[in-house]
Amino acid sequence: MDSTLSLLMQGFAVAGTPENLMIALVGCFLGTVVGLLPGLGPINGVAILLPIAFAMKLPPESALILLCAVYAGCEYGGRISAILLNVPGDAGAVMTTMDGYPMAKKGLAGPALSISAMASFCGALVATVGIVLFAPLLAEWAISFGPAEYFVLMVLALCCLGGLVGDSLPKAAIACLIGLLLSTVGIDSNSGVYRYTFDALHLQDGIPFIVIVIGLFAVSEVMLMLQHAHSGVEPMALTGRVMFNMKEFMLVKWTMLRCSLAGFFIGVLPGAGATIASTMCYASERRMAGKNHQFGEGDVRGVAAPEAANNGSANGSLVPMLTLGVPGSGTTAVMMGALTLYNITPGPTLFQDQPVIVWGLIASLFIANVMLLILNIPLIRVFVKFLSIPTWLLVPGVAAISMVGVYAVHGNTFDLVLGTIIGGIGYLLRVMNFPIAPFILGFVLGDMMEQNLRRALSISNGEIGVLFSSPIAIGLWVAAIAMLVGPRVARMLDSRRAVAQA
Repeated sequence: MDSTLSLLMQGFAVAGTPENLMIALVGCFLGTVVGLLPGLGPINGVAILLPIAFAMKLPPESALILLCAVYAGCEYGGRISAILLNVPGDAGAVMTTMDGYPMAKKGLAGPALSISAMASFCGALVATVGIVLFAPLLAEWAISFGPAEYFVLMVLALCCLGGLVGDSLPKAAIACLIGLLLSTVGIDSNSGVYRYTFDALHLQDGIPFIVIVIGLFAVSEVMLMLQHAHSGVEPMALTGRVMFNMKEFMLVKWTMLRCSLAGFFIGVLPGAGATIASTMCYASERRMAGKNHQFGEGDVRGVAAPEAANNGSANGSLVPMLTLGVPGSGTTAVMMGALTLYNITPGPTLFQDQPVIVWGLIASLFIANVMLLILNIPLIRVFVKFLSIPTWLLVPGVAAISMVGVYAVHGNTFDLVLGTIIGGIGYLLRVMNFPIAPFILGFVLGDMMEQNLRRALSISNGEIGVLFSSPIAIGLWVAAIAMLVGPRVARMLDSRRAVAQA
C-alpha cells in the first residue's frame, strides 16, 4: 500500500506541473463542448484531438493527460443536451433523458444539471480510486468473462427493461426488437453476406449510431416542438434555482455511491460499456425506490443513477486497457492507438515499464474531475439559457446542429434522409407512447450480442449448453429472469393483498 501511495504521489508530481495542468484544463473544456453536441461523444472527441496532440509533439504523459481530460469532459458534457433538449450526447447519456428532460420541463433544469454534475464527479472519483486500489485484481476477474458470459450479460441488460418501463413491457419489447433488427443491417462480418441493405450502397456498413440517435431523439423532438407550438403548449418555465438543495442531495447520496461502484465494476469488463452500466443502475434504483418514486416523470434519482454509473464505467474501462492491453471501450481503443504512436505497449508490464506515464495518467483523472466540477457548476446558468430561446429560433437551431452531426459521419446526403425517416418513426413511436430507450438499447447491444453468441457457439461446436456452462453465466441468467419476472410477481402479490384487505 505504501508503494502504491508513493507511486501515486509521483503521478501527482507529473500531472501537477503547470504545463500539464493547463493541458488538463483545456482538455476538460473541449471535452465538455464536444460532449454537449448531439451525436459526437467521447470517441470522436478523443479521435479529433489525437492527431493534434501528436502533431504538437507533446510528451506521451502530456498527450495521455489531454486525451483523458477530453474523455472525462465528454462524459460530463453528454448530460447537458440530454437534460435540456432530450438529445443524448452519446449512448451512455440515453438513460439520463428519461428523468433529466422531465425535470427541465418542470422548470428544474438547474437542479438537474447540478445534481448530474455531482453524480458524474462521484462516479469518476470512485472509479479512479478503484483503479488505484484494485486494477491488477480486477483485470484477472475480467479475464474470466468469455463470449458466453458477455452474451448473457447483454441479455441481462435487455431484461432490465422490465424495471424501466413499468406496465409498458409489450411496447418496450417491440421497440427493443426493432432496435435489434436495425443492428443487423449491413454486411455480416462472419459470412460477408449483405443483410437488409436492399442494394443500397450506403447501408453496406450498417446504420451509424449517430443517425439512429439523432433521428430518434433530435428530429422527433423537433417535430414534437413544432406540434406543441402549433397547439399552443406553453414553453418551459424556469425556477431560477441553479443548485440542488440539501433534501435532493440526501435523497441521491446513496444512489450515487451504489451506481458509482456498480458502474466501475461493469466498466472493467472489456466492451461492456457505459450503456449497460447506466441501464442496469437506472433499473435497479427504480426498483429499490419501491412505489414512492417519480421515475420517468422527473425523479432526481433517475438523473443521478445513470450519470454516476456512466462516469464510473468510463473510468473503469481504463483498467483492462492499462493492465491487459485490451480496450475496455471504443474510446479507450483510440487511446491505445495514442500509446502505440509513442511506441508504448499497454499490458501487464506497463505498470513496471512506464510507471511515470501510468501514474501520471491516474493522477490526472483526479485533477481533471475536480476541474470539471468547478468548471461545470458556474456554467449551469449559461446552459439553462438554452431553454429561454424562443421556439422559432430553437427548432431550426437544434435541427441544424443535428444534421451537421449526421452529415459529418460519412459526408453524404443519404444519412440526412435516413435520419429524417428514422426521426419520423421516432415521432410516431413517441406519440403512441412507445419508450425510445429500449429501441436505442437494442440497437447498441445488438451487434455485440450477435458477435459474442457466434463466438460462444463456434467454441462449443454449436452446443447451446455453452451459454449455461459456467457459474458466472448461470448467475447472470438467474438475475435476468429475476429482473424480467420480479416486477410482475410483485404487482400480482400486491393486487392479491389489496383484494384480501378489501
